[in-house]
Amino acid sequence: MSRAFTMDLIVNLVPLLFSAALVYSDQSTVPLKSFKISENVIYDCIDIYKQPGLDHPLLRNHKIQMKPSFSPHDSTNKTGNNATYKTKIACPYGTVPILRNTKEFNTDAQIFAEKHFNQILADGLDPLTHIAGVRSEPGPYRGVQAFFKAYNLDLRDDEASYNQIYIGSGLNNGANFLMTGLMINPSLYGNDSVWTFGFFQGKDGKGCYNTGCPGFVQLSPRNPIAFPVGMKPLEAGNIHPFIHQDNQTGNWWLSTLGYNSFKVDIGYWPKELFNLMDNGGNIVGAGGVVHASPFGSSPAMGHGQFPKQPVPLDGSPTFSDVKVMNSKYESHRMDYFPIEKLLDSPQCYGIEIGINEPPHHDHRGFFFDVGGPGGNTC
Repeated sequence: MSRAFTMDLIVNLVPLLFSAALVYSDQSTVPLKSFKISENVIYDCIDIYKQPGLDHPLLRNHKIQMKPSFSPHDSTNKTGNNATYKTKIACPYGTVPILRNTKEFNTDAQIFAEKHFNQILADGLDPLTHIAGVRSEPGPYRGVQAFFKAYNLDLRDDEASYNQIYIGSGLNNGANFLMTGLMINPSLYGNDSVWTFGFFQGKDGKGCYNTGCPGFVQLSPRNPIAFPVGMKPLEAGNIHPFIHQDNQTGNWWLSTLGYNSFKVDIGYWPKELFNLMDNGGNIVGAGGVVHASPFGSSPAMGHGQFPKQPVPLDGSPTFSDVKVMNSKYESHRMDYFPIEKLLDSPQCYGIEIGINEPPHHDHRGFFFDVGGPGGNTC
């Protein structure tokens, strides 16, 4: 796979993340219990076997996998815990939380999706999207994880900013992809909160957020794939997500890692959804992404400032402990593999990779910082 193709793959897929984030509960299924987080954020506890994710035509004969076949030996978070990813949800046994959406939200999200999707078809690239991060190829890779932060930035309603990790494969003009992270996207979620999110693009070439279309199988009764993270203005939220392929079933699991080996398996994307990721992914990466308003300047990324050069050892980088699993399910620091910087708008954003070798080797492993104020010249 050529470098030009993989770069086009990354950039072309990024705007799909701003497509319809329809994370809905099927109102024809009566919830056993509901949790109201705020005025417009309600989760319904749906029977695990009747959740909307299983309605995908490729999953008609799918048998739910209740837990991963294995836990990678190096799946602990040494850098902190998921203190900011605590929910007030506790669905009864046999049910899972699915976010309920309003009709108005679905309509607004669809309009937003069609506008940006048509722009991709017309131009091939989205000039309003900017990225700063790192990636490794050509794989194959079985998983990627990182401890990273997102800040409660002040964004316009038609702007978006997020930090994420991803893994995927491309062949000719096709691509399979998985992403997860923390996002601010008022046009999609209906508020300016920082949200956790997951995203997949499967064999049909279509992308889908969270449980917005059938595909993702929610398993945790407490931790939904999409949830607003409670944060104060300009405060940082922490998360340590882990996307990994099951070594027995081939399904792709989404987990969050915590301190002292604590791990929550949120759910998974079944292997039937993909045709290019049976044996892992060819690309892994991490970084920040913003989407600008067509009527204004580009929003801030990361912590809203350019990274310091070099990243100080006593500082707090946006991404740390970034690890990748190889084809043998062995976990390594990301810089164990060839890495490439991605930065398309250096006048507005920046990336600095930390130097963390002996005698300064510490718990952060491979780390880097992304950020920038945005502006009118991006």
